[in-house]
Amino acid sequence: MDPQSGSVGRRERAMADKRKRILDAARSLFAERGVSRVTTQEVSERADIAIGTLFRYAATKAELLIMVQNEKFRAAIDDGLAASGSPSLSGASTEDVVMALLSPVIDCVREQPENGRQYLHELVFGDPREQHRSAGLAEAWRLEASIADLLRMLPDVDEHAQTALARVITAVIHVTMTATLHLDDTPEEVKAVVRSQLAAVLRSPARTGG
Repeated sequence: MDPQSGSVGRRERAMADKRKRILDAARSLFAERGVSRVTTQEVSERADIAIGTLFRYAATKAELLIMVQNEKFRAAIDDGLAASGSPSLSGASTEDVVMALLSPVIDCVREQPENGRQYLHELVFGDPREQHRSAGLAEAWRLEASIADLLRMLPDVDEHAQTALARVITAVIHVTMTATLHLDDTPEEVKAVVRSQLAAVLRSPARTGG
């Protein structure tokens, strides 16, 4: 065995262990008190690493939040894709199938409204070249593309219209989950608002050509 490769393997394991400790510490602290009431120093202390080491994995608290939420967001999209492809939805309306995809995502973001709102804000308005934001945006594009795929169920809608409708629906989700108007809404109340707007979009005369 090449001694150098063994050294590289140990370094990679050590880095993975530190990243996990940072994520676990940030996840628990953000869940306990909300991102605005947690400092990076507290995260580094709970993770039992130096603050300088933490900054090599995430340079700011916003990046820490994105790291944490990206994992939850990715899992929620996976859950939504599984739900929307369930045989139990065979013959269901497009609205019901799209909501099956969106419901786990809404649950994820609204589990802790402050953290979820800040996460979406950072994805949209932060530097898209930053590593963790780039990963989060890739998941957002995956969600949008998945919505467009589901809209293929609609009759007489060409590919460009599907893409545009998917963009409108993602905008509806974003605004509903971040607007102060809905700050105190439960996940189920948010879903009801999204569903009503989804119904309006999918049944609009402009879409059907009526």
